[in-house]
Amino acid sequence: MERKVALVGIGKIARDQHVPAIAASPEWELAATVSRAGSVDGVPAYTDLTTMLADRPEIGVVSLCLPPVPRFAYAEAALLAGRHVMLEKPPGATLAEVHALTAMAAEAGLTLFATWHSRMAHGVAEARSWLADRIVRRAHITWREDVRKWHPGQDWVFEPGGMGVFDPGINALSILTAILPKPVHLTGATLTFPENRQTPIAARLVFTGGVSADFDWRQEGPQTWDIEVETDGDTLTLRRGGAVLETSDGVYSEGPDHEYPNLYARMADLVASGQSEADLAPMVHVADALTLGRRDFTEAFHF
Repeated sequence: MERKVALVGIGKIARDQHVPAIAASPEWELAATVSRAGSVDGVPAYTDLTTMLADRPEIGVVSLCLPPVPRFAYAEAALLAGRHVMLEKPPGATLAEVHALTAMAAEAGLTLFATWHSRMAHGVAEARSWLADRIVRRAHITWREDVRKWHPGQDWVFEPGGMGVFDPGINALSILTAILPKPVHLTGATLTFPENRQTPIAARLVFTGGVSADFDWRQEGPQTWDIEVETDGDTLTLRRGGAVLETSDGVYSEGPDHEYPNLYARMADLVASGQSEADLAPMVHVADALTLGRRDFTEAFHF
């Protein structure tokens, strides 16, 4: 039996990922959308969440694809209306508001799922298993992409709460925190801000345990989403955002992109079992970087 879900925020990520994932799922029916401007053909469209919640009591799940800053109010309204909530990454603009949502969901007996789509990439689970009984000596993330390609004209990513280069960088951190056998914490960061923007366009991070990261939103041409981990004996590399796994002892695995279908399958499991999942470890690293980071400035950035 399909569960009805409402999708809130019909922008690029919703159209590219959420809508196709729901359409292909045997577990979900896209029963409504909420957006000031966007809609999906054949799906009832609302411009106001409160109206949708009142009109459609049979819709039990709300999936939020809004930017982080306005998301708390929408999630709170959905939970107060007795609906399970799925949050696009990052799960909120601040750690405190996600803690508040987690408490609200628990009190109401509802599911809250703070999603990290990159953890669902093909090679991530195998990487975690491969590393589980090894000692990590060094790890480095190279996450470089073109903001103009992935966020065309979306100035909100450079506003407070938009996270800047940490919008993609948190994907890498979500993988890192999933695969390392022991947690690490940030010890230093250098953040590069365009002179006309409020959030960084590049970042270099240093963690305990020999872990480092290089994020940049200015890379044109081929994009780079790699994580390399050196252990006491061998090396593991995840490429293409986790879709490809290679190790120096001969393991090679490559798979298709099922990140968002896997998220919706996980949401179905959580709702069925009455559980929530809201791991904030990737977001903690971002908050620490913004706290500890030394600021550099570079030329103005314009879309």
